[in-house]
Amino acid sequence: MAASHGFWSLGGENAGEPGSPNLSAPRAWCQAAAQKFSGGIGSKLCALLSVGEAERPADPAAKRDPDIPAETCGCAEPGGFGDLYSSDLLPALDGDVKTLSFLQEVVDILLSYVVESFDRSTKVIDFHYPNELLQRNNWELSDQPETLDEILLSCRATLKYAIKTAHPRYFNQLSTGLDMVGLAADWLTSTANTNMFTYEVAPVFVLLEYVTLKKMREIIGWQDGRGDGIFSPGGAISNMYAMLLARFKMFPEVKEKGMCSVPRLAAFTSEHSHFSIKKGAAALGIGTESVICIKADERGKMIPSDLEKRILEAKQKGFVPFFVSATAGTTVYGAFDPLIAIADICKKYNIWMHVDGAWGGSLLMSRKHRWKLNGVERANSMTWNPHKMMAVPLQCSALLVREEGLMQSCNQMHAVYLFQQDKHYDLSYDTGDKALQCGRHVDIFKLWLMWRAKGTIGFEAQIDKCLELSEYLYNKIKDREGYQMVFDGKPQHTNVCFWYLPPGVRYMEDKVERMKRLHKVAPVIKARMMEYGTTMVSYQPQGDKVNFFRMVISNPAATFEDIDFLIEEIERLGQDL
Repeated sequence: MAASHGFWSLGGENAGEPGSPNLSAPRAWCQAAAQKFSGGIGSKLCALLSVGEAERPADPAAKRDPDIPAETCGCAEPGGFGDLYSSDLLPALDGDVKTLSFLQEVVDILLSYVVESFDRSTKVIDFHYPNELLQRNNWELSDQPETLDEILLSCRATLKYAIKTAHPRYFNQLSTGLDMVGLAADWLTSTANTNMFTYEVAPVFVLLEYVTLKKMREIIGWQDGRGDGIFSPGGAISNMYAMLLARFKMFPEVKEKGMCSVPRLAAFTSEHSHFSIKKGAAALGIGTESVICIKADERGKMIPSDLEKRILEAKQKGFVPFFVSATAGTTVYGAFDPLIAIADICKKYNIWMHVDGAWGGSLLMSRKHRWKLNGVERANSMTWNPHKMMAVPLQCSALLVREEGLMQSCNQMHAVYLFQQDKHYDLSYDTGDKALQCGRHVDIFKLWLMWRAKGTIGFEAQIDKCLELSEYLYNKIKDREGYQMVFDGKPQHTNVCFWYLPPGVRYMEDKVERMKRLHKVAPVIKARMMEYGTTMVSYQPQGDKVNFFRMVISNPAATFEDIDFLIEEIERLGQDL
């Protein structure tokens, strides 16, 4: 297999028009490489690669004029990777050039995929059913190593069938889009390949986490940004951390003696809250039956009077209320619970108040929309996922805690092989003992680097734009024939929930049959979206409501034209239903 032309596209000051061969690029790249890499790597790489037009494999898309003499720099004809294996790469002896060449091939594959992902003429998904996809490629693992050629083919195949989550018409999840600075930061993070548990192995990353968490706490409204926090593997784990801290704060003996040492506990959350609250209770041994779901109004907001009522009922039954999780941006409706009223109740009954702002917390970055989280500064803890509305690459979730030192007391185990007390630097920067994990991925750098690149005002503009697009969609369909909103009024977040009623359902008089038919509409249209590969939008039922579309916008690449396309595509795919 010949080396890709990714190298040649990078060099040369006299680059021609797009698509035309650049004859000066090979020599320019070769000279630049020789200067840039130390230890003779540049000259070795030049020797490995055929940088002369005459020596390079013919590119059928760009044929050289035979009358123009080919420039060469005496480099040898390159081989492919068909006879090379991972054992030939670094740290193998003389593996530097082969490694650079192999990684350039990988980068070419990735860059091609990145550019394609933003091309609206390409599919969001090349969908195949699981059994079909299993048969199309050999995904099995073998005892013997494969060549690097085969490894590159596996990379291409994996991306071929991957969902283009950066595509401007991908609206399926709360996490969409692809930021170029964030991507670069993720590459750097993987290259550094370190662990977040101690300052000695991650000095810069630990400091960046300290700086960023403090900034986030300031934005919440905690005085001088004081408090604590940690980046965790997603909002579900951040929520569980909060529940763990709330239990420890009220009953510190539970850490050593377990649940048998504490009374029956009760946690409270909205009926529209994320399932992770119950999952956390199950994992911590509290039990899902101890999570009491509070009624929500027609817009999906927790009803404070019902919260107080259920707290009193739990106390009468012998439960000890210890945790209330309010939601800032529910998953389906995008609702914001009334935090001030909830904070008043928590203060009255001395209950830990947590705000699950995994989806809506980023609105704190917007001067126009942060009012929706008024009262968040009174919370004891908050979950905030920058990998959603801020479009930081997955994963990036933070738990912010108002009380400093509580995480350390709750979780530390004093492992002396990691957290020696006689180190020569400030031990407060060894953050690993306050985490549940030992090995912890570096999630901070992509958020920090994006923040440096955009500034707070850049994130603000990005978030405001997404909310503007959601309002545009709402205004387009609220009175449009064939559409019905799930709830009245402009959405608070980018969630726009609606039914599409095809002509065959629109005029049915039998309401029971109409609902039965309508329940099947969204799944069929969604399946057709995926088979055509044109767009992706989520759907679900909610309570007694049949399946409806839940459109969410967090992709900075989306435009008003993409919203128009979505409406037209839903109508096209559903017209015969």
